[in-house]
Amino acid sequence: MTFKNYLCFVFLVSLLCNCNNITDEKVEIRETSNSLEVSSDTLTKHLKPFKKNVPTIGLLMYSGVLQSEVIATSDVFAKASASGDQLFNVITIAETNQAITSEEGMHFVPDYTFENCPKLDALFVPSAYDMYAQVHNKNIIDFIKAKNQETTYTVSNCAGAQLIGKSGIADGHKIVTWIGGGVQLQKDYPNLKVQDDATVTFIEDGKFSSSNGNLASYISALNLLEKMTSLEHRKFVESYLYLDRLQNWKPTK
Repeated sequence: MTFKNYLCFVFLVSLLCNCNNITDEKVEIRETSNSLEVSSDTLTKHLKPFKKNVPTIGLLMYSGVLQSEVIATSDVFAKASASGDQLFNVITIAETNQAITSEEGMHFVPDYTFENCPKLDALFVPSAYDMYAQVHNKNIIDFIKAKNQETTYTVSNCAGAQLIGKSGIADGHKIVTWIGGGVQLQKDYPNLKVQDDATVTFIEDGKFSSSNGNLASYISALNLLEKMTSLEHRKFVESYLYLDRLQNWKPTK
């Protein structure tokens, strides 16, 4: 064995013996003419598997969706526990498996379609600036109706309340929508108990909850997170997201 090969052997043994210092990343070792190169699989190490023993949070998507209302929920529920355990499956769902384009222009490929969506513990219904196409899409309305029969919680943000109203699943329940949209929502769906969106940011009534949307979507997500886990975990996620930095901040000179 040459001295160079001996060094390679010692290096590999060292890697194996110190496995506690290596995560589940895929490690590739390549020998070049002058040295050994070690690279980690950073493209896949953060992918979370679908676990049947944890609750599943479904994020409805469609073209024109306000991406903050999808990202906020994902931000909150995808965080692991303080000990690193995966607590939820967070999945996106759209009518087809084709990429959708958000209002802001970003492209998202859904994890599931209406046809193969797994059982959900909670469904989040977001909004768009123009809800006409969604409200008149029978497939979306039928999907919301069907999933509401299995969910423990159903949440709407912003004008997603229009889809809840159209589906009829929350008739007789309190709901809030985007600031300025409550009067029309009440006219369109008189069986809803529409709250004053000028003063109400978030409302919960039974299994249903709703918010004004956009960044207020974090409120509906954090509220439900606490109900499904604990106050301690909610505080952990809030600190993880630096939400305290959004309060009473002042620019430095």
